[in-house]
Amino acid sequence: MSQVVQSRAGVAARAQEDRAAASLALAPHGATMRAAVVAETGGPDVLRMADVPIPHRLDSEVLVKIVAAGVNPVDLRLRAGEPGGPTLGALPAVLGRDFSGVVVESPYEDHALHPGDEVFGLAMAPRMPGSYAPYVAVPSVSLARKPARLSHVEAAATPVSALTAWGMVVDIGKAHEGQVVLVHAGAGGVGHFAVQFARHFGARVIATGSPRNVDWLAELGADEVIDRTQVRFEDVLADVDVVIDLVGNCTDDTGTRSLPVLRRGGLIVSAPVQGWPTLVQDAAAVGVRATHYEVAPDGQTLAVIARLLESGDIKVYVDEVFDLADAAEAHRHVESGHARGKVVLNVSRG
Repeated sequence: MSQVVQSRAGVAARAQEDRAAASLALAPHGATMRAAVVAETGGPDVLRMADVPIPHRLDSEVLVKIVAAGVNPVDLRLRAGEPGGPTLGALPAVLGRDFSGVVVESPYEDHALHPGDEVFGLAMAPRMPGSYAPYVAVPSVSLARKPARLSHVEAAATPVSALTAWGMVVDIGKAHEGQVVLVHAGAGGVGHFAVQFARHFGARVIATGSPRNVDWLAELGADEVIDRTQVRFEDVLADVDVVIDLVGNCTDDTGTRSLPVLRRGGLIVSAPVQGWPTLVQDAAAVGVRATHYEVAPDGQTLAVIARLLESGDIKVYVDEVFDLADAAEAHRHVESGHARGKVVLNVSRG
């Protein structure tokens, strides 16, 4: 596979990450850490660095020293306080779900994970303190061992996007040889994993994307790529088995427009919630099915994905890396709509 799929950040970050991981020291209970927090909803500038308590793990949890954290669209929606979207709850709040780092403390001596183990996983902010911080405490079932061939930056780009793509393409879509799968926004964080998973399981993959991503999506493994600025996909497609809808009806009714391209009995799996209840009714009216997927921590599936990453069968692409203190700038970059793959925060640099 072409080098264009490889992360632009991974190799350069390895040495610094290794030094950061090697210098771990468990802070005393009650100590504080510098985290990127939101004290109110609004634009990217509401993200500020502040001192917050280092989380005290529960008996079933693992304390992880974070090296890098991924930025996801849900982080932006939480920060913005979108009407009808997810809510932050108590403020100030630490955002962030993806992370990669090193175990500092585990539940008991013979636990599968030990201090010094490199792991990656998912923190379900805002129900718990998130990953835009030097430490996170999460249930051990939320973690998997980091693939050795991945840098912490690359690993941090993986959990939310890869687990979402797996849930949509594999668990719900049942990707298999001979199936035709259409992936909307194939160059995004979830999309670039969805394209690869569908291809890995033998499906014929069609992806939509912007002009700058057409060639890249083909190199990623898509059998057909549609430039969404030049062609209306519903004018050229038919008899699709599964649509992986990562756009929804947010801007141009992509979800609704996808229904006619499905074969009778076909399935559309949506991640965006905008327009989803209506989409279910519209789908049933034309003889197709619609469902929605929301990611949850799943260390067991993440371990399966880790093996695919370790073997090189699946690759993760990192678009840009920002320091934790520049989290607001990272959010602006994601909001621009120009990110390819994932945006990551280097937490070890503060």
